[in-house]
Amino acid sequence: MSPAESEHGEDVHLEVGGREVRISSPERVYFPETGATKLDLAQYYLAVGDGILRALRERPTMLHRFPKGVAGPKVHQKRLPKGAPDWVGTVRLHFPRYDLTADELCPTEIAEILWAVQMSTVELHPWNVRRADVDRPDEWRIDLDPMPEAGLDRVRQVAAVCHEVLDELGITGYPKTSGGDGLHVYVRIRPDHEFADVRRGALAFAREVERRAPDLATTEWWRKDRDPAAVFVDYNQNARDHTIAAAYSVRGNPRATVSTPITWDEIAEVEPQDCTIATVPARFAELGDLHASIDDVAHDLAPLLEWADRDDAPATTQ
Repeated sequence: MSPAESEHGEDVHLEVGGREVRISSPERVYFPETGATKLDLAQYYLAVGDGILRALRERPTMLHRFPKGVAGPKVHQKRLPKGAPDWVGTVRLHFPRYDLTADELCPTEIAEILWAVQMSTVELHPWNVRRADVDRPDEWRIDLDPMPEAGLDRVRQVAAVCHEVLDELGITGYPKTSGGDGLHVYVRIRPDHEFADVRRGALAFAREVERRAPDLATTEWWRKDRDPAAVFVDYNQNARDHTIAAAYSVRGNPRATVSTPITWDEIAEVEPQDCTIATVPARFAELGDLHASIDDVAHDLAPLLEWADRDDAPATTQ
């Protein structure tokens, strides 16, 4: 058997953006429920290339790698794997808790994403910062995370409340499925604040949602203290070194679901488990990237920080 051959097929070479990316073991089954292979995964990312690159462009990106497919062990990769071509871009990050640094993948072209697939990456988890300033987020993330007894209908209801509050603030949010049981909403913000303030503003928003839907939403930090039928509005996803699967990222489950951009109107009917690497390319070809205008306006975080000040102010007695 030649070096280019294996029990999982001969190497495939994909041309993209003037680069040639080798995909080894292309016939290895990555997703056992559907039989989708490593090559299917690479071709999926090619099909949604403009969308996944928009989600990752110039963002430090952590790789969730599955060298034997999603039925095998998972590797959380912060540092760029060894052996990367010299054209694969990185950005250096500092982790104060451990006083360590890591050079993470920082994509600017689709070929770099395909190279990550060659390195057995299934999920792509970007930071909410750009390479130009890795200490000041330009993206605020609303993560609606249902507790075990909270069905999709409850997630939809809480999303509607989030939409209502965003509209009142004059802020445009861009929803997507999580690829699991929840929903995400992303908002572009001006990179004027460090992580602590962005998290603080996100908590103020979450508390407002909870006030309006106390029987549906919670901001209770400790999982053991949450109503098992509530939807946790997870503000902590805006803390430093917290990442969420990117828009158009495949998820590491047997069905190969995708974290898929949707419209606000679709929330009432979307079935996230139907959004997979088999279905999303045709949707993308028909609708384009529903997050295409996300960079058009960067919103001011000041109103949320004012809410945070209000929430933190000591109660006065009459």
